[in-house]
Amino acid sequence: MLAACASPTPYQAADGSRRGFEEQQIETNRFRLSFEGNSLTDRETVETYLLYRAAELTVEQGFDYFTVVTRATDEDTRVTASGFGSPYYSAFPVHYSYYHPRWGWHGWRDPFWDDTRYRETTRYEASAEIFLGRGTKPDDPSAFDARDVIANLSDDIVRPEPG
Repeated sequence: MLAACASPTPYQAADGSRRGFEEQQIETNRFRLSFEGNSLTDRETVETYLLYRAAELTVEQGFDYFTVVTRATDEDTRVTASGFGSPYYSAFPVHYSYYHPRWGWHGWRDPFWDDTRYRETTRYEASAEIFLGRGTKPDDPSAFDARDVIANLSDDIVRPEPG
């Protein structure tokens, strides 16, 4: 489980608690797709995997091109604390207090002893609604030839390690 968190989300279906791509068929030739990465997966990778999945799904369904109807990328940034000063960790299991003649009573949170570290993590989720079509791709900047997308992006796709 720890090894799965130590690397970016690979190109995979999101099953249960794993991150990856999900799809929902809306009509015969219309789908809603999303790809969610972990905090080590950058925005460009998440968007590339979404585009690749759209192309792959288009070919799987027997179509030639897809048109992106809507597209969005959401960002979720969180700051977490760890270390001695974190509310979830205490270096001393017994809570103590003491009296200092100059400063008065002090609790177990002490600026000289607290060692809090903060870490900012960001996760991205890209989503799109696509329309699938057959024949020649229309002259539309939001239309993509599925086989060209697969050929051009396949070197950037990292699949999960077997095992």
